[in-house]
Amino acid sequence: MGNVRRNTALMQLLYGIKDGIPIALGYLSVSFSFGIIAVEGGLTWYQATMISMFNTTSAGQVAGLSIMLMHGSLIEMAVTQFVINLRYSLMAISLSQNVNRGVKTFYRLFFGAMITDEVFAVAVSKVYKVGRGYLLGLQGMAFLGWSLGTLLGAVLGGILPESVTSALGLAIYGMFIAIFVPKSRADRRVAIVVLIAVIISCAFTYVPFINKVSSGFAVIISAILASLFGTFFLPANEKKEAA
Repeated sequence: MGNVRRNTALMQLLYGIKDGIPIALGYLSVSFSFGIIAVEGGLTWYQATMISMFNTTSAGQVAGLSIMLMHGSLIEMAVTQFVINLRYSLMAISLSQNVNRGVKTFYRLFFGAMITDEVFAVAVSKVYKVGRGYLLGLQGMAFLGWSLGTLLGAVLGGILPESVTSALGLAIYGMFIAIFVPKSRADRRVAIVVLIAVIISCAFTYVPFINKVSSGFAVIISAILASLFGTFFLPANEKKEAA
């Protein structure tokens, strides 16, 4: 009986690793860009790598790095991270319904802290309830890809030609564009909210007086105002969706 359980746990781990390999490869290229940006901003290679090891969140890390380089306050950092990463709390609640009962509270808290958009999408797509071994393999590969990519970018960024590092440094912003453009094309309301956020963000950059607001708070205000506009003026048509 013990051998059967060990074999089952091993199979779950291997399945998790298998599903996590594509995520790791995608993270490798994106976090490579983060490593380049961090080192160019003045961080050491190990500081950049430590950030990725303890904060597996692309948007949160880029925003946090900007605040650090602009010497923003701790309150600004905390509020920015709360707004940007709030969605992970909702993902964790949803994913908890697709985790088997053998995963105890301690492990649920651990796996909840390692959720990313891609990990969540893969885990909840399973027709069966996933176990501890599967999540360990899946999230372990994502963690490895993100951390290793940052390390490589931080170290090789100073070796590669400037033209190459400049091009690679834009890759992480290309990932953000790839996230919202398809959704904006599919849903006009999303496109409007994104456009409003862009306009507000540009105002914080070019309009006198309000351009004195730090970049971190500018991100927070832009996101909140655009979201509130979408909530009140572009509500989802629930009746149509239900039909």
